[in-house]
Amino acid sequence: MFHAPNVFQRAKLPPATRESEPRRQDRTTAPDATAGVVVAERPAQNAPTKKRDAYFDNAKYLAIVLVAVAHAWAPVMDGSRTARAVWMVTYTFHMPAFIIISGYFSRSFDLSPTKVKRLITGVAVPYIVFETAYSLFRRYANDSPDAAISLLEPWYLTWFLAALFVWRLTTPIWQNLRHPLAVSLVIAALASLAPSVGDDLDLPRVLQFLPFFVLGLRLKPEHFRLVQRREVRLLALPLFAGAAVFAYWAAPRMQLGWFLRDSSAQDMNAPWWSGAMMTLALFGCATLLTIGFLSWVPRRHMWFTVLGAGTICGYLLHGFLVKGSDYFGLFDRNEWLVSPTGLVLVSVVAAAAVTLLCTPPVRRVLRCVTEPDMNWAFRRDSAKL
Repeated sequence: MFHAPNVFQRAKLPPATRESEPRRQDRTTAPDATAGVVVAERPAQNAPTKKRDAYFDNAKYLAIVLVAVAHAWAPVMDGSRTARAVWMVTYTFHMPAFIIISGYFSRSFDLSPTKVKRLITGVAVPYIVFETAYSLFRRYANDSPDAAISLLEPWYLTWFLAALFVWRLTTPIWQNLRHPLAVSLVIAALASLAPSVGDDLDLPRVLQFLPFFVLGLRLKPEHFRLVQRREVRLLALPLFAGAAVFAYWAAPRMQLGWFLRDSSAQDMNAPWWSGAMMTLALFGCATLLTIGFLSWVPRRHMWFTVLGAGTICGYLLHGFLVKGSDYFGLFDRNEWLVSPTGLVLVSVVAAAAVTLLCTPPVRRVLRCVTEPDMNWAFRRDSAKL
């Protein structure tokens, strides 16, 4: 007898998962792989500088705030249908928006020495440093002496750097295919129904989020100008309202693993073919919500525009605060945080914390690991940027 896929079964949440700062005359900006961030690079002498786009810096800052707030909700949303629904809506598009911007700023990537150096210094080095740091933090702050330190198994939020490294390496392939988005969707669908893919480099997420990166690669500046039109902003209001209503209905029924994209359908006890269905459905929903989100991003310079250059710092550091709060029993000792007032407080604190972590002073302190020079490690022809 034919049985409909049980994709709306009840499940508990898995663990939780410019204009720019004043520039020195000896530095310029160049697209970097890290979360769509444009970071400073040392150019050749007398090289011209490029002006940052306030729109994209605004988008990156607002997206990282949503990421941090959603992570902070995870320990306190259990039992709140409204919080669960808001989490679902947010998780549908916040990382896709981040990844689409990353893909957009990766359009010129090739395997030239200069681009390879930026990939290693801007993605691989931060991944190694923070994967090790998070593993040690989990081992000692959570009193887990057996916690492994493995660069092949990204933990918590470091999966994004591993995925970004893989996506950028494969950029020349996607730029040469006739129908790259369709191919990436097929790959994502297959990954959603293949439990044997394995967890090395968090491959399920790498493959299931791949279409958003490829979509970013295919976008052009005129696409973003279309998104910023007034009629798109107006249509975004009923779009988000409808998404919120649907999420409220689905909150007690739908497995949240679908939004994390780190498991196959079989891992969630759903029919194997439901993975392909949910992959396509969530891609469509995420794309629409991302368009709605981007339509409301301010195009002019705002007080937070400068923070868009430091989103990689906010992303990599806020996890210590979220996990640390959990390890030290903050949420267990304060059960009132589950209340509506508590959820609002958690959201405000998370937004304020990640804002501080994106500020220029923090970025300068972390530049040695997020934007290291490392000319000593490369041949002279690749060290001259």
